[in-house]
Amino acid sequence: MPARPSSPAARLIVALDTADLARATALARALAGEVGLVKVGLELFVAEGPRAVAEIAALGAPVFLDLKLHDIPNTVAGAVRSANALGAAMLTVHAAGGAEMISAARSAAEAAGAARPMILAVTVLTSLGAADLAATGVAGGPVQQVLRLARLAVESGADGIVCSPREVAPLRDALGPGVPLIVPGIRPAGADAGDQKRVMTPAEALAAGADWLVIGRPITGAADPAAAARAIAASLG
Repeated sequence: MPARPSSPAARLIVALDTADLARATALARALAGEVGLVKVGLELFVAEGPRAVAEIAALGAPVFLDLKLHDIPNTVAGAVRSANALGAAMLTVHAAGGAEMISAARSAAEAAGAARPMILAVTVLTSLGAADLAATGVAGGPVQQVLRLARLAVESGADGIVCSPREVAPLRDALGPGVPLIVPGIRPAGADAGDQKRVMTPAEALAAGADWLVIGRPITGAADPAAAARAIAASLG
C-alpha cells in the first residue's frame, strides 16, 4: 500500500480518463515524478483490460485502479484477488455494497501480503447532488449519506474513503485523522467544473483535510500536462 503523501506532488493522482492506451501511457510517462499515482478507470480498463495496468505500472508510477467494484461479496472477493496480480497500489469498491462485501474485499486483498492494494470505499459520486440522491430514494443529502457509508466502510475494513471535497471536513470530524481521504472533484480556480457538482480547489480540499487529490482534465487536457501538475503542486505550498 502507498504511504500517506509527504509532499505536494505526492498528493496528486492524475486520472487517465481515456480509452486510448497509447495516450494513457504517454501521459503517464510525461507525468512520471510529477504526481504520486496515476488512475486507471473504467473507460481505459474496459477498452484495454489488465494490460493497461501492467503497461502503465511498468513506467514507474503507482496505479490507482478505480473500478468501483459493487457486487455480491464472493464476486467482489474474486475480482480483488485478480486485481492483486496486477500490482495496483489502490483499488476502489462501492461502500453501498455493504459491510459483508467490503469485508470480503479486504480479506481478498490481504492474500497479497505487504504488496496488497489499499481498499478504498467510494461513498457518493461527485456527479450527484441532493436531488439526484432523492431520486434514488436516499433522503438527507450528500453529507449525511457520505458519513453513513464512510462509517460503515471503515468499520468493515476499508483502508480509506473516496469522497467529494465538500465532505472532507465532516469526515475528518467524524473519523479523525487516521483514515485516508482520497478526493476527486478537484478543480483549480477558474477551471470548468464539467460534470462534477461538488467541487473545490486543490488548496481548499487540502486545507479541509484531504490526503490525495484526484485530478483529470485540468492536467491531462493541458498543453503541457507536466507543467500543469507542477503548478497545482505549487499551489499546495
